[in-house]
Amino acid sequence: MTSSLSVDALPHVDPTLLKGIIVPARTVLLLIDVQVDFVSPDGVIGMAGVDMSGINSAIDKMETLRAVAKVQGAAVAFVRVVTREETDSTALKNLYARRGRPGQHAICRADEPGSDYYRLFPEDGDIEIEKVLFDGFHGTDLEEQLRAREIDTVLVAGVTTDCCVDQTARSAFHRNFNVIVVSDACAAYEDALHAGGLLALEKNCALLADTKSVLSAWSGISDEA
Repeated sequence: MTSSLSVDALPHVDPTLLKGIIVPARTVLLLIDVQVDFVSPDGVIGMAGVDMSGINSAIDKMETLRAVAKVQGAAVAFVRVVTREETDSTALKNLYARRGRPGQHAICRADEPGSDYYRLFPEDGDIEIEKVLFDGFHGTDLEEQLRAREIDTVLVAGVTTDCCVDQTARSAFHRNFNVIVVSDACAAYEDALHAGGLLALEKNCALLADTKSVLSAWSGISDEA
């Protein structure tokens, strides 16, 4: 599926304003669901034959953002899905069963390779969050950990734009965090879902920025990310 909506045409925050918005001491880079089952060719989605080129491009940007965040002293948080049969909600199981796909909700199972990180791995001092569904704040202590570090701004990157990125960004906004979504450091499995997800977030609860603008704001880097 292709989209007539161009991500580049979406409203992005003025790069000159970003420096005052994403102050490293008060900002966390959230890296969402960069896991084998979601983004690796050997995971559940990749083995189904889904084109991962857009996903890999976004991970390249995430790697760059993470490196500069470390240098600038911004916090980094890894948020991932880890599921177990006992934590699967009835609503989730019903949803898949009513779509005619019973059992296909079982992804990123604990103690299986699919739940492992892919390409990006936590380092000492990083925040690690495990969730059971889409929202990185629901049922976790992510908010408490961010408040303890006096963070008021979340810079969101990860997969997928229309699902876990979307729901975590909205949840952050509802918890009174400032939200900036890095448009080229997020990805979905369909272009239309990526662009549409970004448009909905920008309309309601987030600013959009690209990696180049973030790098410029944080470290004066102005060359292509």
